Amino acid sequence: MRTHEKNAREEGFSVIAGIDEAGRGPLAGPVVAGAVVLPDGYEHPLINDSKKLSASRRAALYEEIYRDAVTIGIGIVDPVEIDRINILQASLLAMRMAAENLSPSPDFLLIDGNRTIPFPASQKAIVKGDSKSVSIAAASIVAKVSRDNLMLRYSVDYPEFGFSKHKGYPTKEHRQAILKYGHTPIHRASFRVRP
Repeated sequence: MRTHEKNAREEGFSVIAGIDEAGRGPLAGPVVAGAVVLPDGYEHPLINDSKKLSASRRAALYEEIYRDAVTIGIGIVDPVEIDRINILQASLLAMRMAAENLSPSPDFLLIDGNRTIPFPASQKAIVKGDSKSVSIAAASIVAKVSRDNLMLRYSVDYPEFGFSKHKGYPTKEHRQAILKYGHTPIHRASFRVRP
């Protein structure tokens, strides 16, 4: 999980950030990206792809990552912008925003997926990077927990939608609620709802 970070350091880079996003698939809520710079040589046996972790384990690791990281950046793109520019562009924008919110600014980015982002640093896109890089895995946890916390807040505003359970993903319960109550301001109007 540290090979990509180690290789970047051997190439002379010093501030290496992992970047990942959460929330491409939901029908509601923002897409959220996390960017994390970990200390040189950082290891944690439990940090892994956020999708492979329970909610309680993610929450505990989120606290540890915030305690241990050199710097953390968050990028959030709301549903209106997602509808305007599409979910792929919104995800890339959220990742760029997360990178821009790091201090010190990174000189190397490890990005989950197959695309780099418009940002003035050397970059490497890694497919399934959240299971291959500790920095990307940490970023995936930060992004997922940050987004889930936002959806918990929205569940207070829109209790009939059950956001606290499905976090905006297209579960049967969520689709039925949309068909019954219509869209809220946090729903993505460009996403098709199948009954």
